[in-house]
Amino acid sequence: MALVGPTATGKSALALDLARRRPEAELVSVDSMCVYRGMDIGTDKPGRAARQEVQYHLLDLVDPREPFTVRRFQQAAHAALADIESRRHRALLVGGTGLYLRTVTDDLDLPGRWPDVAAGLELEADRPGGVERLHARLASIDPVAATRMQPTNRRRIVRALEVTLGSGRPFSSFGPGLSAFAPTRFVLVGIPFDPVIDDARIEDRFHRLMARGLLDEVRALAARPGGLGRTARQALGYRELLAHVEHGVPLDDAIQEAVRRTKAFARRQWAWFRRDPRIRWLDRSGDLGAQLLEVWDRGAQAPVGAITSGWETGPDG
Repeated sequence: MALVGPTATGKSALALDLARRRPEAELVSVDSMCVYRGMDIGTDKPGRAARQEVQYHLLDLVDPREPFTVRRFQQAAHAALADIESRRHRALLVGGTGLYLRTVTDDLDLPGRWPDVAAGLELEADRPGGVERLHARLASIDPVAATRMQPTNRRRIVRALEVTLGSGRPFSSFGPGLSAFAPTRFVLVGIPFDPVIDDARIEDRFHRLMARGLLDEVRALAARPGGLGRTARQALGYRELLAHVEHGVPLDDAIQEAVRRTKAFARRQWAWFRRDPRIRWLDRSGDLGAQLLEVWDRGAQAPVGAITSGWETGPDG
């Protein structure tokens, strides 16, 4: 089973509560930044006490200076699921990185890597106007892929061009595409986004993380040999505080930008998840824990679409 939804909607706490009540449950993180060791406060990772209570998987896999690919996540997730099932336990995937989730629930066909091609593209992206030129290039050779990403999204543009140029086939040709929602063996449950409630929670959470020492964590990570790699540096909160630590951006401005960016990210997550008709949305006016337990107890291998009675089918349904 998988529990999804935008950031700050309470997924982690809800999943932990379920695992405390159901000893067969093991939690599998689906968060692209929780894989990095040392990035603990800003990602709001479960603490030592929680990890002693329940079994977590896919946390702290690599150093933040290292790159971490979607393919590596897919391989690690498959290994974790096999391990859990070998002990006759049940996995609850929990997180908000939609692409990572789809690699597991849909077993996506992921392309390989072409480091030399990628290195050349990164050099071009570093030049003034480079990202925009790369997006235009992608639009000329794989217009389908180009329409699926923002013209300012450097990471995705470089990756799409790397695959297209390295493999000799369009990036958009790999797998059925993210617009297809095939049957899956996973029951997908989600916490819907409420802009009023969740915007306030995002602000409150970031100030709580600052009080816990997020700025000191960022300083320590930046001071390590190798610092933070390109991907880790883009993490919510870390990028803005690094601008303060490394470039003197006023702290209040960095905090405001981190909160603004997190709110925008939550809306993008909501737009991603709400497209998936397989997700059954919890009713936030009711007891979320009881609803999640009801689904869990019906069986994680229930057919998709079987859990409908009493549930929201989506924001428009």
